[in-house]
Amino acid sequence: MRRDRMKLPSIVAVIAGAGLVLLSWSQAWFELVLTADSAAPSGGAAIEVSGQVASPALAALALAGLALAGALAIAGPAIRIVLGILAVVLGGAVLLAAGITLGDPVAAVSPAVAAATGVTGDDPTAALVQSATATLWPLAAIAGGVLVAASGVLVLATGTAWPVSTRRYRAVRFAAADAAADAAAGGSGSDRAIDDWDELSRGDDPTGDEPRGASR
Repeated sequence: MRRDRMKLPSIVAVIAGAGLVLLSWSQAWFELVLTADSAAPSGGAAIEVSGQVASPALAALALAGLALAGALAIAGPAIRIVLGILAVVLGGAVLLAAGITLGDPVAAVSPAVAAATGVTGDDPTAALVQSATATLWPLAAIAGGVLVAASGVLVLATGTAWPVSTRRYRAVRFAAADAAADAAAGGSGSDRAIDDWDELSRGDDPTGDEPRGASR
């Protein structure tokens, strides 16, 4: 595909990736089971932990990605390069945040454990976690981060070849109007000259203040 036709696919890819990250952030990331002897009333039952708790930074990253897509739509060639780099950084940050959460799920669900039991601290809350099973939504967030980063690479590779948005102004031409006005003025002058000659023929003074045709 031609480089100058990659503007729309690049912007759509950023929007799709950021939207997927934002959607996954709002969904359940882990199914948490507390030990039966925990102080929580739901001890032994499954508790859903959303991405809002497990990886709260993803919301800001996703919103930044959506804003970046809007900026790409109106940016010039030089700014596109900067935005392409930012897209790669944003995508990498999403991957890092989601990867850290998946790498240590017990720490990620610690706020949910504290809210359910009133116990705080990493070690005390970890002791109350019987299991923390990840859903598919963290992988969806990772896929969104990959898509945002890939779109950034695409912008860097093709952004300088995108067509530049221009506004076409239609110049208002006054020459024809001026010519018509001059012609009309010329015609009026000729008619006035004829009228003056007729008045002279009748013995009237066209420059006088008295009414035409009045006798002295």
